[in-house]
Amino acid sequence: MALLLDRCNDSYALLLLNCRQGKVRLTKWYSTYSQKERTKAIRELSGVILSRGPELCNFVDWRGRKVVYKRYASIYFCMCIDVDDNELEVVQIIHHFVEILNIYFGSVCELDLIFNFHKVYYILDEILIAGELQESSKRAVSRLIDAQDSLVEMAKEEASLIRSMIAQVTK
Repeated sequence: MALLLDRCNDSYALLLLNCRQGKVRLTKWYSTYSQKERTKAIRELSGVILSRGPELCNFVDWRGRKVVYKRYASIYFCMCIDVDDNELEVVQIIHHFVEILNIYFGSVCELDLIFNFHKVYYILDEILIAGELQESSKRAVSRLIDAQDSLVEMAKEEASLIRSMIAQVTK
């Protein structure tokens, strides 16, 4: 167990989104681990968080680290951080992430995370880089996401045009 954490020099080792039933909806690792280590860490961490009552604090000591989590609707947003990091700052980062998801999806729900996970990863990568807060402006992140969406739409239109040209040539 200690080996897993001793190798991690990053500020945030892990971002984890779990539903109330314990199903993992999203993970982002900021250090390299084997699949076996990841599975074990997720199982342990999920058990710790899901077993806590709503009246308890949102900070947990776990394996020599701190876990900061916040529940929004049926999803637990969790970040594993160093013991020296500021828990309240991490709560703000989680809230910032959720606010941007709400801006993008309307009122974000679990199904948005399941069916649009690639967009959620893109949004997360615009906010956090290597586990550190990169962009604190919701407006800037929204502009970047909109630009990315327009690029994707242009690529789809070009692909459709190329497919139709190929179909006409092969007839």
